[in-house]
Amino acid sequence: MELTPIQKEILTALITLYRQHKRAVKGEEVAEVISRSPGTVRNQMQSLKSLQLVEGVPGPKGGYKPTKDTYKALSITEMEKETVVPLKRNGQEVQNATAAEISFTTLRHPYLCNGIVRVIGDIREFDRGDSLQIGPTPVNKLVMRGEVIGRDDTTNSILFAITEMVSAPKKPVKEYLTTKLVKIPANATIQEASRILSKHNIHGAPVEDKGRIEGIVTLTDIARTLAEGKMTLKIKDIMSKNIISVDGNSPLYEVIKVFADTNVGRLLVRVDGEYAGLITKTDILHKLAVY
Repeated sequence: MELTPIQKEILTALITLYRQHKRAVKGEEVAEVISRSPGTVRNQMQSLKSLQLVEGVPGPKGGYKPTKDTYKALSITEMEKETVVPLKRNGQEVQNATAAEISFTTLRHPYLCNGIVRVIGDIREFDRGDSLQIGPTPVNKLVMRGEVIGRDDTTNSILFAITEMVSAPKKPVKEYLTTKLVKIPANATIQEASRILSKHNIHGAPVEDKGRIEGIVTLTDIARTLAEGKMTLKIKDIMSKNIISVDGNSPLYEVIKVFADTNVGRLLVRVDGEYAGLITKTDILHKLAVY
């Protein structure tokens, strides 16, 4: 269906206002958003009603509502359930707006990467030079940042130069466990524990006592103990008893959040209720490395 630019603007504003207020929208409200006269909007609404793109609601609280065909005409997917993908302009979140679609206009340029984001919501405050942040998206927690270089009100789209993209895979953390879990006996000496860590080229390991994981010991714990001259202590005496673990089915972005919240260097991973492995901050950096 070929629509005129003003018809696209009216329908975009109608969807935005309807999503915001959850009621019929008056023509004057649409006119204010698109900076047109109410008479112009009313005349266009008659044409849009005949195209079955707008539904009229009579009465004092009446106005106009979008139909299912409205979304199709604007190539917007209508969803019964959706997650808002937030937008920030100059560090402030834009209220009642969500990113509907992102496409790239340049990828092969060695220094530039531009994109277009289609928005459901009011974008008229965005100007060239504004900073823009999109996300996080619901699946891979993608966050994109950049600078606005243009705006198309007829498609409710923002053109921006991308300066940063950050994403975390949604694969469960258990798929990143590549080695068998190394354990250190609770009654091991500092020297014995050091040999185990050195042999497996790791910096920390869980401590096992009578078949149960009772804590975690790291090279830092060992170095601190040696510096204090406490050479005869057992590993159970210097280990950290604060065991922090994550479920193996947790996506990687949730594990990253646990690291940030707890400020630890390694987490035990549980699979079917049993400790199956250990993941460190360094492991995650390797997984996220791009080259």
